[in-house]
Amino acid sequence: MLLDKLAERLVQRLRERSWTIATGESLTAGLVSSTIASVPGCSVVFRGAVVAYAPEVKTEVLNVPVELLRQGIVTEEVARALAQGARSRLGATVGVGTTGAAGPDDHDGMPVGTACIAVCSPWGERVRTVRVTGDRSQVRHAVTQAAMEAALEILEAGE
Repeated sequence: MLLDKLAERLVQRLRERSWTIATGESLTAGLVSSTIASVPGCSVVFRGAVVAYAPEVKTEVLNVPVELLRQGIVTEEVARALAQGARSRLGATVGVGTTGAAGPDDHDGMPVGTACIAVCSPWGERVRTVRVTGDRSQVRHAVTQAAMEAALEILEAGE
């Protein structure tokens, strides 16, 4: 499904539940939030985003524990902490976190195209590692799609 259609569906589901969303993004560098923000009427549900590319931004702004980062930045635990931090700091119902290796080089021993995604909500969490192929832009787009699909899984689980 195209990113814009996924974003429209995500915003619609959030509106139906009167929920809000925030993102804590590393690998995707704001692409998840930008895609959500492209949907007309998103201001009702979109709280904001933190692009936490540098490790100190992850810890200082989103409260990701330094100990987690020492174990590696491309982990499901870091993605979860980014999602929880965005949710908490921005006062959202749902938090989305992304971290990974977009390329051109491996990151933290993880091959290009490896990403960890987390979505935290009152209805639970979705945390996963995905592996995608392509250049830097393609990797970021594929991970953005996977993050929005994970958020929709949670939102549609209660239907």
